[in-house]
Amino acid sequence: MQQVMQGSYLGTAIDFAAPPGEPALLPPDSVQWRVYKNPIALGIGGIAAVLLEFAEPRIRSGVWDHSTYKADPIGRSRRTGLVALLACYGPASTARTVIGKVNRMHGRVKGATPAGETYRALDPALLDWVAATASYGFLEAYDRFVHPLSNADKDRFMADGDAIGRAFGARHTPPTLGAFATMMARFEPRFEPHPIIFEFLDIIESGRAAPSIPRFLHRAVARAAVSLLPGDIRHRLALGRRYDLGLLDRHALRIAGRLADRRVDRGSPPCIASERLGLPHDFLYRSRAAQRDLLTRPRIAPTAD
Repeated sequence: MQQVMQGSYLGTAIDFAAPPGEPALLPPDSVQWRVYKNPIALGIGGIAAVLLEFAEPRIRSGVWDHSTYKADPIGRSRRTGLVALLACYGPASTARTVIGKVNRMHGRVKGATPAGETYRALDPALLDWVAATASYGFLEAYDRFVHPLSNADKDRFMADGDAIGRAFGARHTPPTLGAFATMMARFEPRFEPHPIIFEFLDIIESGRAAPSIPRFLHRAVARAAVSLLPGDIRHRLALGRRYDLGLLDRHALRIAGRLADRRVDRGSPPCIASERLGLPHDFLYRSRAAQRDLLTRPRIAPTAD
C-alpha cells in the first residue's frame, strides 16, 4: 500500500496510512466513520457548532482573543477540520499525540470577557460544551442534508463521541440527543447575540474558503448551519430572516451532500484509514451488509512501503 502523508499539525506528522493495522479512536463500523467522510456534513455541522460555541461569552472571547481566527479564519478552520478527521480516522497514537499538544496549547488560554467574567480554555464545563456542539452539528447536518439516520444511530453517534470528547478533556459528553438538549437548556440563559457571530457568518458567506465554488453555495451552507439551531436559540442570537434557508438552497445542498457521500477519493483520510486496517479503500461506500461481511472476515494488515 502506498504510504500517503497528509501533512503535519503542531510539529507532528499526520499520516493516515501508518502504522499499518493500528486502530483509530473509534472502529470503522461506527456512525462517526460514516458521517465524517462527508464534507458537506462536516462543513455545515462545523459552522453550526461554532455558532453554538460563540453564543457562550467565555468561549467566544477565548477563541477570538487567543487564536488566529481573526487574522486567518480560513486557515484556522482548515486546521480544525484536519484535527477532526484525525480524531476519527487517524491512528490512535497519532491522534492522542496531536490532541495532547492541542490541549497543552489550550492550557495557556485564559482571560476575561468584555463584561469582566474570567475564563480558561480548560474549564471542564466549556470543554464538555465544545465536544457536545461538534457531535450535534455533524450529526444533524448529515441527517438533514445527506441521509436520514435512525434514532438508534443518532444515539450511538452521541454515545461514541465520548471517546473523542474525553481525548480533548471533556468529562461529561451527552450520550443522546435528548441529553444534549438538556445540556443546551442549561447553557441557554448565557447565550447572547454578538457582532463576532455575524462577522463569522460573513466570512463563511464571502466564499473566501473555496473561491472556486459559487458564492451562492457558501451562503446556502451558512444558512443551513443556522437552520440546525433550535428556534429559541436562533431567536436569542438574533439570527433573523436574513439567514433563512430557501427551498432551492435546501435541495441544492441535499443533492451535493448525497453526491459527496458516493464520491470515492482513494487519497482521502477515510479511504486511507480503511486500507490501514486491511479493508478495501471503498469500505465506507459499500452497503451496510457488505461492510458487516468484510468486518467478520480475517484481515491481514498492510505493510508500509
